[in-house]
Amino acid sequence: MMNLAIHGINGDLSKRWADTFYEDKHPDVKADRLYVDACAALLVKRPWDFDVMVMENMFGDILSDMTAGLIGGMGMAPSADIGDRHAVFQPCHGTAPDIMGQGKANPTGMILSTAMMLDWLADKHGIEAAAEAAERIERAVDKVYADGIKPMEFGGSNGTADIAKAVLAAL
Repeated sequence: MMNLAIHGINGDLSKRWADTFYEDKHPDVKADRLYVDACAALLVKRPWDFDVMVMENMFGDILSDMTAGLIGGMGMAPSADIGDRHAVFQPCHGTAPDIMGQGKANPTGMILSTAMMLDWLADKHGIEAAAEAAERIERAVDKVYADGIKPMEFGGSNGTADIAKAVLAAL
């Protein structure tokens, strides 16, 4: 596992925040620096080598979209923006205006973002029940996909309501 600081185009800004991270503040964390293009290639070849990635917003947006593709699509990918005291959890996908109101959007990314939020609450505030709820949600999503649900984004016939109802039933 690696904790990474990614830098690229804006070298001076990237170097400042990367140095803040590295400068003896976290000697117990193994950290590497990569340019964003090299990181993208490594993510495709060996995604299991990565644990936490720290980068500027533009690079995070690009790499999160790419890695969503590695797991099947944007509708599958949860995300979190975590600060020292606060965090925001949301799916990686955008608003998808082309399918708005049609019931075609895959809610899995949002459901898994909720599980990530519960995990964070458990870690941050010691709420064991939140960790247990997160695990239940993740298991329910796994079960639904193992049982054969296939979102429209993968050529299936299951839309937003089908997937949400199936996950609720699996809970």
